[in-house]
Amino acid sequence: MSYNLTFSKLEFGSLLSYSSHGISESEREAREAMLLIKGDRYFGDPPILMSRFISNQIIKDGTLPFAHFFDTETILVPIPNSSLMKDQSLWVPHRIALALKDKGFGIGVADILRRIIPLPKAATSRPENRPTAAQHCQSLEVRDILMVPKQILLIDDIVTRGATLLGAANKLRKTHPDVNIRAFCAMRAISHSEDFQDLYDPRLGHITLIGDETHRSP
Repeated sequence: MSYNLTFSKLEFGSLLSYSSHGISESEREAREAMLLIKGDRYFGDPPILMSRFISNQIIKDGTLPFAHFFDTETILVPIPNSSLMKDQSLWVPHRIALALKDKGFGIGVADILRRIIPLPKAATSRPENRPTAAQHCQSLEVRDILMVPKQILLIDDIVTRGATLLGAANKLRKTHPDVNIRAFCAMRAISHSEDFQDLYDPRLGHITLIGDETHRSP
């Protein structure tokens, strides 16, 4: 099977941001929030799971630039972990998807993407060793879905370059060529400290394939 990627531009929305290397107090707090998201830990007073906090925030903020993603004809599809899933494994994108569905976003959560080849985590890999979108596409399989949706919204916790999302979108496009595919991420990584503005920084952007590399904006 060929894994040439034909879907080269994916629209995505993100609610929060964190700076990978900044030293200011706000950047430190944003990194702490990133760790809370990755573990879906409790946050605030009274304490609430981060997955629930994210879904609550989307309801509260009526000005989100990606609010149109969450319509009544959209299926929420969580991104699998980079490793092979085991029973009782923590699957944060799935928890976020369920929290969104519980608040009335989308028509359901469909676990139709499965990782069949483990890949190294982008966050802990050197830039030159991070898996490409094509490798992500090849490492996934699509399970059957009873109802073909009009729209698919990929759900992820943290987005760095966006290779995972673009690879997943291409995999789904092979089996669902007529479905509109977009993505939502709870948080995006900011590489350069001067580009970081705030933890709460909702944005609408694109992940674009240029050659073999993915480029995320913003």
